[in-house]
Amino acid sequence: MTENLHQRLLIPDSNLAAINALLLNPDSRVIEALLKVVEKYGTPDEINWQAAEARKLPNLMKRLEAINSPYIADLEWLIDQRDKGAFISEADYRRKVLGNKADATTFADDFAVTLEVSAAQYFPWLISEAKQAIAKQELMPGRFIRVRNMKESEADQGDMLAFAAAMQIMGATYVETLDTKGTDGSNIHLNGPATITGYFTGIGSPNDYPLKWADEFLYYYTKYGTRQVLNTNPGTVLVGYLLYKLGIDNEFKISVFMGNDNPYAVLWTLIGAKLFSRPDGTTPLIGFNFSNSVNNETIELCAEARGELDFEKVVRFEHHITETWKSIVRQPYLRRDELIELADHVANISAKHEGGDPDVEPTLDHPSDILDYFRAKEEVLASGEMRLLERNYLEKHNALNRTAWALTEHGLSFAAAKNLHHVATPVPA
Repeated sequence: MTENLHQRLLIPDSNLAAINALLLNPDSRVIEALLKVVEKYGTPDEINWQAAEARKLPNLMKRLEAINSPYIADLEWLIDQRDKGAFISEADYRRKVLGNKADATTFADDFAVTLEVSAAQYFPWLISEAKQAIAKQELMPGRFIRVRNMKESEADQGDMLAFAAAMQIMGATYVETLDTKGTDGSNIHLNGPATITGYFTGIGSPNDYPLKWADEFLYYYTKYGTRQVLNTNPGTVLVGYLLYKLGIDNEFKISVFMGNDNPYAVLWTLIGAKLFSRPDGTTPLIGFNFSNSVNNETIELCAEARGELDFEKVVRFEHHITETWKSIVRQPYLRRDELIELADHVANISAKHEGGDPDVEPTLDHPSDILDYFRAKEEVLASGEMRLLERNYLEKHNALNRTAWALTEHGLSFAAAKNLHHVATPVPA
């Protein structure tokens, strides 16, 4: 009986042919509208070339010099600190946690957990974080999420350029969040970020917004080399797949707001990625956040499906270990112990830190609040709260380092900023 039911799930070739017919139909207004957006920027090869040139570190530095950015000195300092080995190495960090036992421990490197922090709104925060990491011999994240207004960042003394440069210097990955994310009044029935945080699907991309999303992405991709962006809506996810299928080397991660909260939602996400993958098996979907409500069994089931589709090394599971204290989840919220249970058998997972630990947050003068992500820099400065928001960010860094410590105590591996920490060092005699 079971075998017969399985056979009923087979997708007939005629269904795939119908999808192909729609995609190739020159009279399809939906597809043609997207192609017109792409054509504004050139052919896919031309678009990728522009992005590759924009992304080169020497070109980023020249552009910062051209505007006399105050961030050049910080980047030069970061390069100098990296080159002289000021950051603790992975091996020394393990010895710091385990002592001599570290040299006899076989770590689960095949299951290294990516250390992730969100949201890295301002470039100067990154430098403050690096200085603390050096002083306290801590780890810098291997992955950064940004949710700052893109136009504001672009106009802010080279903030966007400097952050892109720093990621290359450090050997970290990062994600930007396009301004077409739903907090600009696109849905006239929502009242800004204060209400949008309660909506976990279908947010922010009504009507023609997927085309605006594509246009905005291609602008930053060609001008700044920004490859990875956040994705929050099924429509913009499909647009991301289609851009990649056209030959554009875009990448995206899906936000927690999409609501991937069960194995079937994840399977649907992965099926879409497989359907539009390239012949080499790659997809623009390089990661997605689970909903905060998932449990470990769901993550394990999703890992099975990901493996079946040969995406284990391609699609990262991004899992919230901490969350902002206010405006997003019921507190206390801390998933570190659950991560430890997963980290020896679920590969390619990241530990995302979006808040300080629950024992710290209530003690802060300004506990972290996800609504702060949507504040303009001018307003933050006028309020005198920039220092408080930076402290919020550094507490996320602290939470991340607590996670790295716990992983190491259990013989588990982490992926930090690779150019800073994952370097060969001689084992002491």
